[in-house]
Amino acid sequence: AFQINLTVLLDCLNIFGGTTTPGVSTALRMCYRGYGFPLTLFLEEGGVVTVCKINTQEPEEPIDFEFCSTNVTNKVILQSESLKEAFSELDMTSEVLQITMSPSQPYFRLSTFGNAGNAHYDYSKDSDMMELFKCTETQTNRYKVSLLKPSTKALALSCKVSVRTDNRGFLSLQYLVRNDDGQICFVEYYCCPDEEVEEN
Repeated sequence: AFQINLTVLLDCLNIFGGTTTPGVSTALRMCYRGYGFPLTLFLEEGGVVTVCKINTQEPEEPIDFEFCSTNVTNKVILQSESLKEAFSELDMTSEVLQITMSPSQPYFRLSTFGNAGNAHYDYSKDSDMMELFKCTETQTNRYKVSLLKPSTKALALSCKVSVRTDNRGFLSLQYLVRNDDGQICFVEYYCCPDEEVEEN
């Protein structure tokens, strides 16, 4: 196993640009001789062959995102509009977003700790924006805002979002997106907790 720089790989694959000429396609052959050797790409288009060698690196162990439904402790499904509203009202200068899910009050709470002070956004389990509320235990976890920000692109396109946490505090955000043809697809985003918060 090895890892390579994704930007370098994409640059190599786009070396011929996006060919739209009818009948002309780009062929790719990849070779790897083993540990310590580069990944070699042979790209051929219209009789022209380009050879790219990409240095390989030691792979990093990926975080175990095995998000098993049997280990889910809390789950809520919200209208995406309400989550967009919460993100616009919370202080996103905060380094972390704290999520509290509980079978009792505050039920579902988002908290930030930014330059403007502490801010909380609470949802009642009976809220019109709440489609499903299924919490079995009180759980409070913090997640780095910088890691969550990329998921807001999917949030902007979605109509519903499922927020789940498992017994490790891992967060699963599942966005339901309806495309222009009316087809439904899901975008899933996982995030590990930044730090556990002890309940007083």
